Amino acid sequence: MNRGISGANLPALRSHNAALVLDLLRVAGESGISRLELAERTGLTPQAVSKITARLREEGLAAEAGRRASTGGKPRTVLRLVRRARSAVGLHLDRDELTAVLTDLTGEPIAVRTAPFDFGARAADVLDTAVAEVRALLREGGPVIGVGLACPGPLDHRGGVLGRVTGLPHWNGYPLRDALAERLGLPVVLDKDTNAAALGLALRGAATSVEGIGRTAGVPGATAGGTGTGTGTGTSTGVGTGVGAGVGTGSGVGASTGTAESFAYLHLGTGLGAGLVLGGGLYRGDRTGAGEFGHQVVQLDGPPCECGNRGCIEALCLAAVARGDTVEAARVLGTGAANLVGLLDIDRVLLGGRTAVAEAEVFVRGVATVLAERAARDGAGGGRTVPVALAPHGERAVAYGAAQLVLAPLFGHAEPIRPSGSMGSMGQIGPVEPTETMEPRSAGAQRASTESADPITTPSDQPTMR
Repeated sequence: MNRGISGANLPALRSHNAALVLDLLRVAGESGISRLELAERTGLTPQAVSKITARLREEGLAAEAGRRASTGGKPRTVLRLVRRARSAVGLHLDRDELTAVLTDLTGEPIAVRTAPFDFGARAADVLDTAVAEVRALLREGGPVIGVGLACPGPLDHRGGVLGRVTGLPHWNGYPLRDALAERLGLPVVLDKDTNAAALGLALRGAATSVEGIGRTAGVPGATAGGTGTGTGTGTSTGVGTGVGAGVGTGSGVGASTGTAESFAYLHLGTGLGAGLVLGGGLYRGDRTGAGEFGHQVVQLDGPPCECGNRGCIEALCLAAVARGDTVEAARVLGTGAANLVGLLDIDRVLLGGRTAVAEAEVFVRGVATVLAERAARDGAGGGRTVPVALAPHGERAVAYGAAQLVLAPLFGHAEPIRPSGSMGSMGQIGPVEPTETMEPRSAGAQRASTESADPITTPSDQPTMR
């Protein structure tokens, strides 16, 4: 089986079954998979698989990939996912920089844009910059199914509303998701930057294969990765596609190895936060409050933090970076990571964000050293050495993960969140074509489209992401 969830031959679960088939097509890659294999792996009848694949072919999502020899009878026709049949946008709004990526259905990049950005500016100015960059990116690809938006928290990912962002209280209560959706005329899904990155890493199976991420950092169990090349400010850069991302067995967003691992993604950039995958599922908390890692107090009489407390890890870490002492910054970050390992018994720690990427060797080695010392001293993590690595895509892990906020529900790997009150469900397989003026579709038109289409996912069908 592809996951712990099998197919069902009930009309009410048609969307769920289509997601199972679509996901197997993605995992199979360019070599493809036969209808018989799809039936065997999903538990669906051959007739049900034939109907589903026929619909996927009609939508342009699947195509023949040749024929495969059979043990008896005529050769089997093999089907594959048409990776560029649809695309998604991942948008990362950092405090001083915007990163936008256009991906194919497997999450592989088609184009990337970066631009200077001021998240502390007026909402209208922030929206103007974001809309301009997304519109420019859309010229690089075909039909787009939506935009995944990731930015600093706290925020309400279900309501699409920002909270009291540290140092930027004017965003409190602002409906950023709906405002951007209205300007673009596209569905938008909002989540915290660290949650988006953690989701993307879990779906790619990165957390279970740190040995292959990069070079050894010199501490047992720690590895570091090389940094990627950047893009020109405000310009669009085409990116060649690679091997499709594996989203294999296991429940929730389990990695391709089939294990339900737990890991923490620690993002050190202009701030510090964490994304948590526990037992194979992204953990947000009921109020999207999980992962406020940077504001755990570790020094009661420490320097003041913009959140109002003193001695927060974020304040201590960024202060060390500002004075050029990255070794100390890595030690502080390692202290926080060790607390997470001891509290949650996580299996791995992945680092990301431009500050960590800029001094990858120092941070990976420093964090790994603290974890090893803590494990030897008091048995944190069961006395084992927890691996530490630089996350794939380094500085862009959040933007790539943001695209998965849109893509994951199509393949049954996340809870489809209603993008906005007037934009309908993200579950439809039909693309949303923005008009020349980028006007949003009306609620009535969206309802008609959703009712007439055969959606890939529905909220009641999918595994819940906590």
